[in-house]
Parts: sequence; C-alpha cells; structure tokens
Amino acid sequence: MKKKTGLFMALSLTAAMAVTGCAGNTPDANGNAAENGEVVSDNSATDAAATDETTAGSEGGVLYVAANFAYSSLDPHKEYYAWYDSLYGMTESLFVMGDDFDIVPKLAESGEVSDDGLTWTIVVRDDVTFSNGNSFNADIAVKNIERLAEINERFAYLDEFEIETVDDRTFTITTPEIYPTMLNDLASPEVAMIDVDNTEDFDNAPICTGPFKIKSFEPEGTVEVEKNDAYWGGNVNLDGAVFYYMQDADAKSMAMLNGEIQVETSATASEIELYNAESDKYALYTVPATRLQFYLLNQNTMDDSVRKAVNLIVDNEEIASFLGGTTTPAVGPFSVDSAYGKVTKPAVDVDAAKAALEEAGYALNADGFYEKAGKELDLNICYYAARSLDTCAIVMQQELESAGIKSHLTVEEDPDATYLATGDFDIALYCMIADKSGDPYYFLNSTLREGAYYDVCGFDSDECEKLLDELKYETDNSKRADLANKIVQIAIDDNAFGYIGLFNKTTVLRDGVTGYGETSPFDFYGLTADTSLGK
Repeated sequence: MKKKTGLFMALSLTAAMAVTGCAGNTPDANGNAAENGEVVSDNSATDAAATDETTAGSEGGVLYVAANFAYSSLDPHKEYYAWYDSLYGMTESLFVMGDDFDIVPKLAESGEVSDDGLTWTIVVRDDVTFSNGNSFNADIAVKNIERLAEINERFAYLDEFEIETVDDRTFTITTPEIYPTMLNDLASPEVAMIDVDNTEDFDNAPICTGPFKIKSFEPEGTVEVEKNDAYWGGNVNLDGAVFYYMQDADAKSMAMLNGEIQVETSATASEIELYNAESDKYALYTVPATRLQFYLLNQNTMDDSVRKAVNLIVDNEEIASFLGGTTTPAVGPFSVDSAYGKVTKPAVDVDAAKAALEEAGYALNADGFYEKAGKELDLNICYYAARSLDTCAIVMQQELESAGIKSHLTVEEDPDATYLATGDFDIALYCMIADKSGDPYYFLNSTLREGAYYDVCGFDSDECEKLLDELKYETDNSKRADLANKIVQIAIDDNAFGYIGLFNKTTVLRDGVTGYGETSPFDFYGLTADTSLGK
C-alpha cells in the first residue's frame, strides 16, 4: 500500500507539471499536426443549440459535436486536413478501412493488380455524384491523385507512378516495382475525391461526394455542415451537424452534461468515470485504436539479461489501470483484432526476471539493488511529457525498483532531437500511430529495418531483414499477416522493444445517438449518412 501511495503522489505531481509545461504545439512524436486553438465558450454552444429546434427525432435534426482539433483549411489534399473533412462527413475516398482493418471499396467498385504485381486497375462506381450534382469518373479520380501528390509531401511518392485514365470508369496505376499496399494508400482520407474542375475555394468550400457539405467554416474554430441533398449513397438522416473546437476536458464534459453537445471522442479517464456513472444518459464505446505507447531497449547499453528482466517486470496491465481506461494493454504493436496482431509475449514474472539477472552475474547489494562487478545497475529511462508517457515512466520506475533495479528518469521536450538522435538512453519511451492504413509494413520497416529511423538500439537480425524484404513485396494479405507476425515475434523474443498500450478510441454519445463511427479504430471516421439522433 505504501508503494501505491507514493506512486499516486508522483503521478499527481507529474500531471501538474505536464499541464503547466506543455502549452503550444504537440511534438511530432505524437503523430499529430498542431493542436493549438481556442476553446469554444459555454455560451456559444448554448446559443447555437437554442437556435435549432429540430435536434430531436430519428430523422432530421442537427448533431452537436466536440472536436479535438481545428484546422486552418478544409482542403483535403493538404497536410492532415482530410482527417477532419472525413470526420465531418464531407469527403470520401476510393476505398475505406473497415472496423477489422480490411480494405473495402467506397467510391471505387474494385481494385486489382496484374500478375506481375506492377499495374493496378481501379474501376470506379458509375453512380457517384458531387454535392453540386456533377458526376464523378475515372479522369477526375486521376486528377485528384495527381493534385495530392503535388501539394502534400507525404504523398509525393505517387508522382513516381504512371497513372492513366483508360475509360470513364477505369484508370491504372503502374509502379516501378511491386507495391502491395496500393489499396491501403487509396483508402487514406487524404485521397479524397473532390470536384477539382469546379471547386473555386479549396480551403473554405471544397465540393465533395460525402453525405454532408460545408455550411460555414471558421478557420481553427467552429465548423457547420448541412445535408447533401444530392448524396449518391441515398438517404441522409440528419439535417446537419456543428463541430465545436473544444480541447479542455472540463469544458467538454460540462457541455455534454448540459446537453449542449451530443458527441465527444477521446474522453479522459475522469470523463469516462463520470459518464459511466450515468449510463442511462450516455453510451460509451471503447475500441483499441492505432496509437501505440512503447519503449525501445538499448542493446548498446544493456545486455540480454537486463533487457529480458525489464520486459518481465514491466506490467502494462498496471500501467493501463493508472491511465483509467484510456489505453488497452498491448501484446504487440498492432491490435489483436487485426490479422497481423497475432503474437505472444511472456507474462509478468518478477521471479524469472531476478533469476535471469542472477544467472548473468548480478547480485543484490546492501541497498537492495542489483549490481555486477561492484557497479550498481542504474537505468536511464527517457520520455517526453505527452500521450501519458510521463505516467508510463513513473510506473515503470516503481515496478523496476520493487524488483531491485534502480533507474532514473530523464524528460525531454523533443525525443526526436534528443535521446532518439543520440542513443543516450537505456529505455526510451515513445508514442506513434503504428497502423496508419490497415497494413503492418510502415511501422515494422521504420522500427526494425537496419538503418531505419528508429533503429537506434543495436537490434540486428538477418532473419528479420529477410522477412521484411518478403513483406515489402508480398501481395497476398494473408501471407503479409503471417510475415508480420513472425517479424514482431522476433522483436519480442529478442527483447528489442516493450509494447505498452494502444490508446483507446472512446466515443461518448448522448442516449439515442448512433452511427458516429463509434466502432471504428480509426480517428477519421465519424459523421455518416446513417448517423441519427434516435429520439
């Protein structure tokens, strides 16, 4: 009990420091664009809700949503803006990612690759129209992809492909080498289809295909959408929706309790507890998402026995409990619901950890800590104070200390410019989106490939390199999953990493609201034609 009390005090102090020290843009390590902006006042939400008397009824009505981000533009081909265009129900891509991480056709009817794996043939639907009534076709799809490659550096690689219109419904993409994740890329929200020929203001009023269209847009502020009466997909339940930019958790929960908003995502631990206490009014949907907390174990500074001991001691179930339901303990880097998330790791076993250390020549000293050849083991745990990594670091330190391993904490503002760049750490905490588009290759290639960005710990495996080469070109999804599972298992068995938790996507809906992407693990799905107030 004494340990728990001290831990709670340490966590409280760290949380207070994090609140005062983390103003401004979040670091790139968070996997997000900037998060600055003003919080909507309670009055603005109340006034807007009061002006609309149609917020009840299973058909029609306006939905009020607390949005976590607000961007300066609605152009889906720029930056990460498409994530919220998709959330607003405005934009659609050729394919979408299903709840089970499968790729499903949306504006496309099919996508197939040639026998040599170099040419993809995409057939688009023949019944899609934009919100202005204009028809969508293959040529417009090609223009959108070309525009995306031109103005978004993350998709500049598309310019290396040969993209040609075959007929009104068909286009091809030919790649210089086998590129098995083409459909995953085309499912990215950034590959949104807009009427590029007739849109006059891409930043403020793009013409899209989704069930909703823009009504009013305040850059980095409130966004209003209204029903697209020309929606090709059929009936649209709601008349519209209003998205308020609200970062402050207290402001969001107050607005929800007052009935000023009906949807909130990314609820905090305290909010989850609050809403669960009134389950007759609020429905909570929690699914493990794709943002991963993990740590790198430095093989250049720790021998095999120490790395093994760390992974046998660190209890991600305990860490998740301190995070109050905001994360799900991870086995590997990917959701266990995905085909490429089928791996195993040893259970927490402090006795086995101690045995591993003692077999390697470590012994407890008079202070109760392990040492070897007169040198006390003292691990440097590096972290940055975002994505709850401060909590992870403190809990890990307490767990290691209880098992006889001394450690000290080093906090940095920018991990990429400090400990990841220098390799000056024993344990390095990090957080990133591990599954960007329903495929494992990006994360595995970034963390386990020799010479990759996150290859800073001395991990070296010829078998892993061989399997990564196979994964890069394998076109069969089942075989890709098998390869990915083998690669991750190698990393787990080698104690190269420790996978802590996957952040949950927790969607809070006022009683009656349904169909707001609550079962999707991806952050960019929300408002749909089927979204309903229910009452």
